[in-house]
Amino acid sequence: QSCTQKYIVKNYFYYYLFKFSAALGEEIFYITFLPFTYWNIDHSVSRRMIIVWSIVMYIGQVSKDILKWPRPLSPPVVKLEMRTNAEYGMPSTHAMAATAISFSFFIATINLYKYPFELGLVAAFVFSTLVCLSRLYTGMHTVLDVIGGALISAVLLVLLYPAWDTIDHLLLTSPFCPLFSIVVPLALCYNYPKLDYYSPTRGDTTTILGAAAGATVGFWLNNQCAAPAYTGKSAQPGFPLTSSTVVFVLARFSVGILVVLLTRWVTKSAVLGMLGHRYRFPIRDLEARRRLEVEVPYKFVTYSSVGLMATVVVPRLHELLGLM
Repeated sequence: QSCTQKYIVKNYFYYYLFKFSAALGEEIFYITFLPFTYWNIDHSVSRRMIIVWSIVMYIGQVSKDILKWPRPLSPPVVKLEMRTNAEYGMPSTHAMAATAISFSFFIATINLYKYPFELGLVAAFVFSTLVCLSRLYTGMHTVLDVIGGALISAVLLVLLYPAWDTIDHLLLTSPFCPLFSIVVPLALCYNYPKLDYYSPTRGDTTTILGAAAGATVGFWLNNQCAAPAYTGKSAQPGFPLTSSTVVFVLARFSVGILVVLLTRWVTKSAVLGMLGHRYRFPIRDLEARRRLEVEVPYKFVTYSSVGLMATVVVPRLHELLGLM
């Protein structure tokens, strides 16, 4: 159902704070922060974050469509978002993603870089708390949804942490990594739980697994080619941020995000064009694009291409442009 309630904003500080915080759990954040980490901070940190993020989000999305707990009723709550209203509520995947990304970043960097333990812990807590509170403010989740999502994510982090190094080593060195990284996520997408009505959860899950699959193949290719694992030391915590450092960081990010967005647009158009020709539907036909045989391949191919370009092509482009 669409959000049709009228409302008056009485506190613009909270309104924009929580609207912004809600965006930190959506695609616009994933497609900027995760590549930024890879290009400007450290490859190993980015790899671990992507592994945790993809596993946590898949479990969260599937749990929603298995449990089928409804979102809060409106009224009494006022819903400030429309797209995700078609999804079920429990658990909050925003809460899961925020907890997973912030605390995996903290855990992965605390032993690598020099910064106060308390500062990192507080930053991770504040980030995840803001995203969790935004889901209550926007009327999209109950308190139980948010607490459940954060707890599930925390448990998964505890379970995955001891295996981080082993998983990372296998993804970098195993000859079966490319096949495993493509076949398993694709099979999970095609066998996603069936619903009585269309929900964007399957498409979002395909987007996440596709991006992780492409990035994982990129990690493997870089390791096979013995690509230098540049880390941009002057940009790391504990080093002074000079003006030249900031310029290089912004330049790497600008070039990289331009390539990523261009890749997404070109690949999406090409794949949808081929699928439209195969199944005889116009590209702008939204209902046709929601069909399993269309949605899964076009989103998986599009975002796996994005992940591959971000991890393989963009770093080479940075080298060519002298941005390393």
